[in-house]
Amino acid sequence: MNAPETPAEHAPYGALPEGGTVRPVVRWGTPVMHRRLAEVTVFDADLRTLAADMVATMYAADGVGLAACQIGEDLSLFVFDCPDDTGERWVGVVCNPVLTLPEGRERTIDNDDEGCLSFPGAFVDRARPDWARVDGVGLDGHPVTFEGGGLLARCLQHETDHLYGTVFADALSDRARKKLAKQHDKAAAEFPEDWPVTPRRD
Repeated sequence: MNAPETPAEHAPYGALPEGGTVRPVVRWGTPVMHRRLAEVTVFDADLRTLAADMVATMYAADGVGLAACQIGEDLSLFVFDCPDDTGERWVGVVCNPVLTLPEGRERTIDNDDEGCLSFPGAFVDRARPDWARVDGVGLDGHPVTFEGGGLLARCLQHETDHLYGTVFADALSDRARKKLAKQHDKAAAEFPEDWPVTPRRD
């Protein structure tokens, strides 16, 4: 997911880990992007280092969220820095997330632009519920919960989907998928193979 400008952060479970190394973003078609990822069971310094690398990569790519598979790691983990529908900015790390979406009369669909750092340069409308909650655990293994509307709801859904092997184009019509692919191909020269290690070419 790609980032807008946002205000000061809310970090109910602590700040995002810092000091990570920017790594290449893995593209759609790579096997790790299209399978359910392994549950996180060990909460140690290596996990924190991975999360720090994910944060550094997310910011270098100007994203609002990044899943572990997007840097080639087979672990059920994502990081995010994203505003909700009120403009409040939330940051966090979620391992082994379980997604909850509204049902029945409480379910309202938001049809808005969506993109993916693993298919850069392309955006199409994608219908999703306008509120979401994820429950999981943080880097210390303790429970965490994040919920909200607007772009935050979209981000939580998008990143959790990645951990189950789903990319957002999987739910698109053939026509929308072709539009997405055309945009991606047109922008391909702007994104080096190791992007964002090598910055985007303007």
